[in-house]
Amino acid sequence: MNIQSLLEHHGIVRNPFAEEDAQTDQVFKEHCIANAYHPVWDKVYGDPKEPSTAMVFGPKGSGKTAMRLQILRHLKKFNQDNPGQRVFTIPYDDFNPFLDHFSERLSRRTARKPERVLKEWKLWDHMDSILCLGVTKLVDQILKHELVEDGIDGQALAQLDHNDRRDLLLLAACYDQSSDGAFVERWNSFRRRLGYNNLSTHVSCWFACVWCVIVAAAFLYLIFTSTGGTDDAGNAVRTVWDYLWLMPVLMLIGSGPYLIRLVKTWWAAFQIKRHMRVGRRELGTVRKVLHSIPAKELASQPLPRYDRTDDRYELLNKFQSVLARLGYAGTIVLLDRVDEPHMTGGKLELMRLFVWPLLDNKLLKHPGIGFKLMLPQDLHRDMERESRDFHERARLDKQNVIPSFQWTGESLYDLARARMMACAKPGESPEPKDLFADLDYNRMISAFHSLRVPRHLFRFLYRVLVDHCNRYTDANPEYKIKAETFETVLAVYSREVDSSSL
Repeated sequence: MNIQSLLEHHGIVRNPFAEEDAQTDQVFKEHCIANAYHPVWDKVYGDPKEPSTAMVFGPKGSGKTAMRLQILRHLKKFNQDNPGQRVFTIPYDDFNPFLDHFSERLSRRTARKPERVLKEWKLWDHMDSILCLGVTKLVDQILKHELVEDGIDGQALAQLDHNDRRDLLLLAACYDQSSDGAFVERWNSFRRRLGYNNLSTHVSCWFACVWCVIVAAAFLYLIFTSTGGTDDAGNAVRTVWDYLWLMPVLMLIGSGPYLIRLVKTWWAAFQIKRHMRVGRRELGTVRKVLHSIPAKELASQPLPRYDRTDDRYELLNKFQSVLARLGYAGTIVLLDRVDEPHMTGGKLELMRLFVWPLLDNKLLKHPGIGFKLMLPQDLHRDMERESRDFHERARLDKQNVIPSFQWTGESLYDLARARMMACAKPGESPEPKDLFADLDYNRMISAFHSLRVPRHLFRFLYRVLVDHCNRYTDANPEYKIKAETFETVLAVYSREVDSSSL
């Protein structure tokens, strides 16, 4: 018997339980994302006008990624409805590029073992990663304003003053990680798009070139016009050849201002490359773009040149200030999938080493920014056993912690019903109980509760449909699933879950 025939008999045009991952689940993205919520939704989402932090701890398949996608969708709608109070979103869920660049900066002996690598991961590395994502996204919105969503046009850029433009260029020099073309060309395109004039940066170079040409020309003239010979006493007269050593000295003196600036920008670029460990940066390209910013404007500006958070907080403040000028009243960082990077491999100890540095109250409660942290359930149990110093630094009592992202049998039933309604024909209102012939409603709720998370629910119901259809033919169909089939599949699936085979 065909599954689609069974579903169509109940007024359902597509299988609502075929997908398990929210990122590829079209039923969720097209329908349920707007009307199927977990009971803790309001606490996690909060008020976009006042971005807040929330930590959600849940097992695999509990719907953390689905909630992250829901938050993104709702913030997108909020931005459309409130163009003057928009929220800038930074999805922080692909850690492999940052961890790869980070491990390359460590010694070969340290980089061999993930545990040693992650022990070196600090709070400022998280901040650098977040700034890389945010700055790259913002630069794309400005350079490709006609191609990307939420593009920033020239009218919005007119709100930026000279200091804002300089700050944006500094942030791009340190954190823009786009692979669209050469970095220096992209940075110069960005500078021109911002209308930032940097002609003064070329004066010292032009002067050095002109000075060297004049000195060389003068010596050449003296060489060709010098006659040499001897004086009245018969002594050889000194010629320009005797003073030829002065030529490189004079050239060096005249080029001094340019060479001093060259050394300063090279040293700054070297420190950035060394201490901004999560980004893709080449010494020469960073030096070139830093040299393109006037020295007086570059002086005393914060740069990620040291292993500390002070400079990162100043850079974060600059980033927020620019966003505010562009109409973004707040920023939301959405962290998810910390068990997926190859460096952590889903291992509790490695995930703890990666996540713990981020749990700093100063950052999590930074004005104008909110963090939505979707974390594995096991980390909460580890967190409860941490020292007093850890809890004083993290101040979990202020972070809207959801210790267990639980689903009751009733909430899972409502979720299954919402998916069936999303896949139903117009005018039809199917429910899970309609699929079964002699199954008690309370028994169904109890069974759903034992499955605990949506992923297990969808897998189980899909198996029930398959098992039922395998028992009948299209010539002699049966459109109601027996309770016996339900119980048999549930027993087998529960054993597989308990043995961690799924």
